[in-house]
Amino acid sequence: MRVIPRLRDWLTGPESDPSVRVRFWVEVEGRSREDPEVRKALQGIGQVGWAAFLLKHQFPDGHWVTPGTSAGDLYRPKYIVTNWLAIVLADLGMTKSDPRIKRAAEMIIDRWSRRGGDLSGRSREICSTGNAVRTLIRFGYLDHPVVQRCIRWIVRTQKPDGGWHCFPSRTGTLDGWEGLAALAEIPEETREGSVRRAIERGAEFYLRHHLMDEGRVRYPPWFRIHYPNHYYYDILVGLRILTRLGYGKDPRMGRAVQWLRSKRARDGTWSLDAAHPDLDPAHGGYVLQHPVFPLVLTASGIPSRWATVEALSVLARIENR
Repeated sequence: MRVIPRLRDWLTGPESDPSVRVRFWVEVEGRSREDPEVRKALQGIGQVGWAAFLLKHQFPDGHWVTPGTSAGDLYRPKYIVTNWLAIVLADLGMTKSDPRIKRAAEMIIDRWSRRGGDLSGRSREICSTGNAVRTLIRFGYLDHPVVQRCIRWIVRTQKPDGGWHCFPSRTGTLDGWEGLAALAEIPEETREGSVRRAIERGAEFYLRHHLMDEGRVRYPPWFRIHYPNHYYYDILVGLRILTRLGYGKDPRMGRAVQWLRSKRARDGTWSLDAAHPDLDPAHGGYVLQHPVFPLVLTASGIPSRWATVEALSVLARIENR
């Protein structure tokens, strides 16, 4: 994919986060992870930039913010404790090769394993379990027995229409994206038949809804680019999952791709529309019952390197298929 030199320099220059540089070189330009520049940037993740800042505040045992032994300490207060920061660190490209990540990951596994097959730590929710499985696979725990058990749980809890839902329901919802996102992290060559079928049904669910059509009224938060995503859905989330699964050329993706292109500024960048949590009830936001502390890596309303590399990665996968 061709990118104008000025935009490329902005994404890969010394002021850019190493996580962004890796994603641009690998996902947009198609370089190998063994490329010398890519390897150097990979080594920088967790040493400088966003990941390093988050890890600076980690306690020696692997958790953030709230000491204690109960599972809830990993979940609240949102969005500054272990569960939420682990998700972001996995997005940024960190793995269990870093002992700080290993401690956090194994704490999540130890505290949140349940006999019921999920990994929510609170109740049987696809939102929490899907996030945890996606995060742990990225960290390098695909073969862990708990992760494998949870993958089977995700497949088993898929709705008849192919979607998932975080709350009791006969049908899926676009907001229940975490199940499909978790399965998408499993390397294609290692996917069992049940996983392949679940992915096909899940992808069909999203394509049938054009990644944005659900209910009679348009839901505003889905049309805002957010980061961190946590458990919130937007159309860019759907595009990332579906293009990674190889559905970039499906004609039902057209409206979502058009929406993404329409969000691009004249200088070639994308901005974040809002940071989570999305707390504006007047505009269709979520209403949360507990105090929350937003985690913000980049400001909204200005060119965002993270949003831009996310969008360019999506478009590159579509063009290269």
